[in-house]
Amino acid sequence: MKTIILKYMPLLLLAVTLQAKDVYNVDELIQYALKNAPDLQITMKEFEASAKKSDKAFGYFLPKVDLHLVGGEVASRDIPANPDTMEQDTLLLGQLSLKQLIYDFGKSSGNYQNLKYMQDSSNMNNLQSISDKIRDVKNAYYNVLRSMALINVAKENLKLNEAQLYRAKRYFTAGIRTKIDISDAKVNVINAKIYLKQVNYSLKLAYSTLDKVIGVKEINSPYTILEQNLQMDAVFNTLVPFKMNLTESVTYAYEHRYSIRKLTSMLKASQQNTRVSKSQYYPSLYFSADYTRQELKDLKAVLPKEKWQASFNLDWNLYEGGSSRADIAEKIIQESISQAKLEVLKLQMKKDVTKEYLNLNESKDRVELSEALLNASKEKFTQAQKRYENGLSDYIELQQARQSYIDAKSSLVIDYYNYYDALARMYNVIGM
Repeated sequence: MKTIILKYMPLLLLAVTLQAKDVYNVDELIQYALKNAPDLQITMKEFEASAKKSDKAFGYFLPKVDLHLVGGEVASRDIPANPDTMEQDTLLLGQLSLKQLIYDFGKSSGNYQNLKYMQDSSNMNNLQSISDKIRDVKNAYYNVLRSMALINVAKENLKLNEAQLYRAKRYFTAGIRTKIDISDAKVNVINAKIYLKQVNYSLKLAYSTLDKVIGVKEINSPYTILEQNLQMDAVFNTLVPFKMNLTESVTYAYEHRYSIRKLTSMLKASQQNTRVSKSQYYPSLYFSADYTRQELKDLKAVLPKEKWQASFNLDWNLYEGGSSRADIAEKIIQESISQAKLEVLKLQMKKDVTKEYLNLNESKDRVELSEALLNASKEKFTQAQKRYENGLSDYIELQQARQSYIDAKSSLVIDYYNYYDALARMYNVIGM
């Protein structure tokens, strides 16, 4: 538990106010989300509530002290000293009682341990929510960066098309090319402007998604993201590697994933429930003491002014019509169900880790291939420009080469950030 708290302490201690500055990186956004996201507040409060339940159960081990006060009128008749009259008097009574459990064969301790394990389960659920939130913030953050990078590609595409329109007009004026080249270039400039508007709207939507994830309620996002300057022709070598193999990843997930630790705690809680049910066959031993003081005016000679009692008590239910046996059988079944759920989760986790591991490696390979495709497309586009300028090819060939270059650059941007999406999911699925 201490290790878990220390793991997230730097994120939880730093209170981030987004209005404090304009540009933010992913770590600062995570810090803000952990402090402000409403869904995390829910799981945190659920954990706090479960902690109070275990605190309440601990009270079973401590003495129970009750004070009872009475004030009123009392009447008595058939008093030996005066059997024919009804005596009425004012009564003031105070009673103090104490009850201390001595031993109950696991009833109280089992119930307390059950609630402690449920508290631990709730804590694991809370920490899993934090892990999921970190993953979601990263995914939303990378989506913003992806949109920013695609805007840069769209701007370059518009710039290339505007330059081609300028050249087409020059070539037409010089009598080198026909007017259809100008028309084609105009169409391409308009399409490039449309695409630029589309990716700008995509950026706004990406910011909106990030707002929801981190808990920003303002209509207009009061922050911007620090844009990355990608060297697109050599981006593959900058990828942050994932250093575990598949076997190591699955093993790590079994040991560290919070959802598994949650079900493990729930299994232990079920075992304690079975222990509590079995303890019903045995008695409860406790100590009790009572002290009573009463004030009477006329009847003080008849009723005692003070009395006390101290005793050891044993409560033992000898028969309940078979309900104890049925309750034990039910708890054993619930324990088996919890064990089966844990095994099912391990199988599902193995599948999820394998899926994310393969997806991560596929994403990495796509970045490498997309980078090679971009470099090849760029070279082809350069050659196509020279061929067009020297009258060795038509406008269609140049247009296709330029579009291939832009498409390859867009694909590399998408694949690059898809890799970091996959890396964030990989860390999340193994519990790192």
